[in-house]
Amino acid sequence: MSPVPGPYTPGADEGREGRPGPFAVLEGVSGVGKSTLTRLVAKRLGGTTIHTLTDPHTGWSDVINRELQSLPQFAFYLSGLMHVSDVVRQRLREGPMVADRYTSSVVACHSAVNRVDLDQVKALIAPFRPYLVAPDVTFYLVSSDRSLRQRMGTKTDVKQDDTDLFDVPGRLALLRENFQTVADQDPSAVMLPTDGRSPDDLADIIINHLEERRA
Repeated sequence: MSPVPGPYTPGADEGREGRPGPFAVLEGVSGVGKSTLTRLVAKRLGGTTIHTLTDPHTGWSDVINRELQSLPQFAFYLSGLMHVSDVVRQRLREGPMVADRYTSSVVACHSAVNRVDLDQVKALIAPFRPYLVAPDVTFYLVSSDRSLRQRMGTKTDVKQDDTDLFDVPGRLALLRENFQTVADQDPSAVMLPTDGRSPDDLADIIINHLEERRA
């Protein structure tokens, strides 16, 4: 894989050893509990949170999904991912970072929503991976249909992505398959079943794992 050309190099990346805290990512389908857990873990670490996408991209996503074809959509989400990586790179100089979605979501969700082969999406994003800050650990949250429906019933900010999980035939199964495939090829991956565990229980597991890594 070729490095990013000089004019587009984002700046010095101190690497994992030079970070004052970890960069952890939470991945999984909509409604699995990523946002709540991201806030809990960041609070315990004394760090900050970020969501992929973040501003200014967040406000454009509905229009992009509705009006653009699959390749322009991908370009938009890739742009948002690279912007998030720039923000993460800067904030990691000050302390721990916890991201609600990151590269795996861009790949898995784009493939599922647009019915594009997962390997084709991975090939599209491959030239840009040197630009992206690599997580120390990526926790892939998984749950049963029953637990997911229960969480959806209490969620206050239900979006189109959430309702599509059950309304679009095959969407949930394909997303799960994509996330599992991506996780299997991700050296930072840790699978984290959520059924029967409270957000505090899950935060304990994540914090313990991060502490063991740094010991």
